Amino acid sequence: MKPGCSLSKRQRWTTEGSPSLSRINSALQFLLADSVRLILVELAALHAPCVECVSLDTKHILAWVKENNPKAYVKDRYDKTKQPVGDPDCRLGCKRRHNRAATPATPTHNPVPAGTLKVGEFYWGYGSGVVVAKVAGWGEFVMAELTQPFDQGDVTYFFPLMRQTEERLGNRPRYATFDAAFDAWYVYAHFYCENDPTFGFAAVPFSEKGNYKAKQRQFALNGAPLCAAGLPMLLKFTYTDRTTCIVEHERGKYVCPLKFPAPARRACPVRHPNWKRGGCTATMPTSIGARLRYTLDRDSDLYKQIYRQRTAVERINSQAVALGIEHPHLRNGAAIANQNTLIYLLINLRFLQRLHRNQRDAD
Repeated sequence: MKPGCSLSKRQRWTTEGSPSLSRINSALQFLLADSVRLILVELAALHAPCVECVSLDTKHILAWVKENNPKAYVKDRYDKTKQPVGDPDCRLGCKRRHNRAATPATPTHNPVPAGTLKVGEFYWGYGSGVVVAKVAGWGEFVMAELTQPFDQGDVTYFFPLMRQTEERLGNRPRYATFDAAFDAWYVYAHFYCENDPTFGFAAVPFSEKGNYKAKQRQFALNGAPLCAAGLPMLLKFTYTDRTTCIVEHERGKYVCPLKFPAPARRACPVRHPNWKRGGCTATMPTSIGARLRYTLDRDSDLYKQIYRQRTAVERINSQAVALGIEHPHLRNGAAIANQNTLIYLLINLRFLQRLHRNQRDAD
């Protein structure tokens, strides 16, 4: 989130829902940050590798309401305008949904209208975002965590959690890995260093959302996208986008160089179908992150090595599930946020205990 931006009502629930519980969570966040400090000191004493890669993922949390009980009769179970009585802070969200759902085959008996089908698993609850660091030969621990209502998208966790991570780590990690839900230009731009283009990158699968053919987009040395004929497209105009992304940003429209600024005498070398309609166009963010999203070599050994570290956050999530994070018996968002912080603090203390035990064995 940009400095100076105001929070919406949904984003203020963690701080205004219960002042006493909010103060408790501030204290718990202090303890979690101090556990990270102690772990980093211990790792340095053990001459362990520095933390250069982090992974981020989210975990769904089911609210303790009858709407989540399939055995209970609820007339409008998935009506987001009808807040459950049992929890005033939970929100309706989707646990699992693919970016491009496969079209089901038409049934031969008892056909069901496509408009009535639900794609995904819907629950009332919360989401827990967590950043995890893996240390080769030692294991993984929690760098930062955040709890939000379940209707908040995965990408809304990115900036708050990366800010916490960099404060506690003392620097920006060179690499990070995420799932396809974080395939956004600002994620790639965050790990780009203009003074050192080889600094690092974000290992994120290409989600193929929107224009599927855009995955094959190529760029000229000056950063301009290439048309189907391999010609650098020209920037016709730019504008500020405030609606299609959580980050206000500049977008540009690139057009056919044979049509703009003046029509050329020669026709399109590949006779593209768009030639008669004004030529090829491309509208995309002007940020370096947009180009990195398309040009990242996802077949390289380094990318595969970094992306494999995403299993670290999955193992942390498994530990959190074993500690009861998925089904809390609590009735408001602030209390659930406090319990989540305690769970991740316990996971870090267990990791710190393993480090102490290994150090004693080495001595």
